[in-house]
Amino acid sequence: MAEQQLGVLKALDVAKTQLYHFTAIVIAGMGFFTDAYDLFCVSLVTKLLGRLYYFNPLSEKPGSLPPHVAAAVNGVALCGTLAGQLFFGWLGDKLGRKKVYGITLIMMIVCSVASGLSFGNKAKGVMTTLCFFRFWLGFGIGGDYPLSATIMSEYANKKTRGAFIAAVFAMQGVGILAGGFVALAVSSIFDKKFPAPTYAVNRALSTPPQADYIWRIIVMFGALPAALTYYWRMKMPETARYTALVAKNIKQATQDMSKVLQVELEMEERAEDIVKDPRLNYGLFSKEFAKRHGLPLLGCTSTWFLLDIAFYSQNLFQKDIFSAIGWIPKAATMNAIHEVFMIARAQTLIALCSTVPGYWFTVAFIDIMGRFAIQLMGFFMMTVFMFAIAFPYDHWIKPDNRIGFVVMYSLTFFFANFGPNATTFIVPAEIFPARLRSTCHGISAATGKAGAIVGAFGFLYAAQPQDKTKTDAGYPPGIGVKNSLIMLGVINFVGMLFTFLVPEPKGKSLEELSGETEVEK
Repeated sequence: MAEQQLGVLKALDVAKTQLYHFTAIVIAGMGFFTDAYDLFCVSLVTKLLGRLYYFNPLSEKPGSLPPHVAAAVNGVALCGTLAGQLFFGWLGDKLGRKKVYGITLIMMIVCSVASGLSFGNKAKGVMTTLCFFRFWLGFGIGGDYPLSATIMSEYANKKTRGAFIAAVFAMQGVGILAGGFVALAVSSIFDKKFPAPTYAVNRALSTPPQADYIWRIIVMFGALPAALTYYWRMKMPETARYTALVAKNIKQATQDMSKVLQVELEMEERAEDIVKDPRLNYGLFSKEFAKRHGLPLLGCTSTWFLLDIAFYSQNLFQKDIFSAIGWIPKAATMNAIHEVFMIARAQTLIALCSTVPGYWFTVAFIDIMGRFAIQLMGFFMMTVFMFAIAFPYDHWIKPDNRIGFVVMYSLTFFFANFGPNATTFIVPAEIFPARLRSTCHGISAATGKAGAIVGAFGFLYAAQPQDKTKTDAGYPPGIGVKNSLIMLGVINFVGMLFTFLVPEPKGKSLEELSGETEVEK
């Protein structure tokens, strides 16, 4: 077999890091910023929605969303994301990355704004419209996963490709922080303008009517960064790998990349033969695909699925942790606006201390350590810390030990992000052939989102105390937080085992990894 790679793709692989790489990171990263902002900001305002729309003057506690409504508000976006990943992943291989990239962005902008404009002011109307638009918002966000990863990996050079895709993914951390900062700013301004008594002092006046604007402003703000990058997204040329290997237009690919790299690229002879080789045109459901890429695809999907179960169940004990360490006082001792401020403060602190540094550690080390080592280490450390929290759980919740609790909790999520949360996003964009790359990334990401749904909802019920009298309103008894944590530790350990199915893409060209350079002499 002769290894042959198209000249234009070789030029991309060996290109020095230049301005266009950073432009691509910002353009693709802004989509991710919006994704994270939109998916995570709703957790900042669910308590406020409960107070506004489910207020019961006779209750000792402020109003809260009933379990099925809370599940819907948090869950529809995840379901939408799963559908969007599969659909737009497939579409990105059919129509091209660039075309589809514009569609997903417009969807995200429109639905961000729309989810803040609800029909009517009764609980049912507001929740229904919020859920409807959050589903479609999720659908657009889902498309952004395979496309951002694929575009970045196809533009990058082979030496620093891992760091570039990781940098796009790290914008998720920036989005989570931005959500926290926007919520802090908005709630501070409203708290000053419309002072209100605490719930314990006056139940009706503790939620001023103006508080209804707070959640709408926070939710709609996500549209702004996406709208700002729309123009640049549309000016970006289609990736050379799509144009050459999928659309089979090598001349166009060479012209596009000459402009981008600002060098004269020659189109080589025989280039057409390389691209049109029938043996390289097998489909997703063919035996050839199963033989070459079956196990790696299983590795990508299973590890992402298992990771997201653990990653998305973090929100379960977040509230226990915040209450345990006294970051969030009892609900009745705050008014509605102040509660938003306290929740945003707590989430922003956790993000600053553990989640965000983890992303950037990955960016720094991924092309030194490799994907495999980081993923294996991340799963291992998550297993260790989950067990370390779980077995002596009763010890950690005592007030004297709360600092240790927060440190353990933060380290778990530091190693999720300096570990499988980043690598499961990066690897599927590197190891599959160009004409199936976005589809396979979409399949992997969608399996991950299925895990997220299991994590967010399965464990919401599982983590309920075994004692009937202590469960949250409306929930049946579960297996308790301690047993849930032990289960999550086991899940992380299984993720570590499945990591062995994933190949190491470090330092190789995309064509070498996917077997697209193999042409008989």
